[in-house]
Amino acid sequence: MWLPGALLLLSLAGCFSIQGPKHVQGREQGSLTVQCHYSPQWTNYQKWWCRGRHWRTCHILVQTRGSEQEEKQGRVSIVDDQRDHSFTVTMEKLQRDDMDTYWCGIKKSGTDLGTRVRVTVYPGKDFLRTDATSSEPVAWPTAHNLEMSSGSHKRTHYVLLVFLKVPILLVLVSVILWLKGSQRTPQEQ
Repeated sequence: MWLPGALLLLSLAGCFSIQGPKHVQGREQGSLTVQCHYSPQWTNYQKWWCRGRHWRTCHILVQTRGSEQEEKQGRVSIVDDQRDHSFTVTMEKLQRDDMDTYWCGIKKSGTDLGTRVRVTVYPGKDFLRTDATSSEPVAWPTAHNLEMSSGSHKRTHYVLLVFLKVPILLVLVSVILWLKGSQRTPQEQ
């Protein structure tokens, strides 16, 4: 019967996930790295990094080819670590106008998966402290760049819940009640 297939569809919401930091920051002329994590079923899919307020209309800056080979476009590179189920984007020689909304994404049939990352670029030394053990400047860590975002996962789960899970559940309950009712035999009087 088709019941196992329907139950499989009901459990798919947890599969559509990609996560990344909500916010990253770097200093002008420096670089920053963003690491985004994904579920194992998206391992061989192309990953992308795009810029723009809305992810469906953002401009893809760099993308993988579905392999672990590093890809580079201008000052931006991306590499997919398929064993770790994560990909890393590096932006180099940061400029103040790089400050914007970006998206980590996975290219798939239908609607791509994506999660928003806000990038802040600070001028020169305003953003830096010097580590006591070296003369290298080190960026102050913040709670923002340690948080993980699962906004697209929540949005996808809600859409699946409303438009797929609930209707399938109602159909299943209706079919079960109908089958249960049709198995009754009329009582003899």
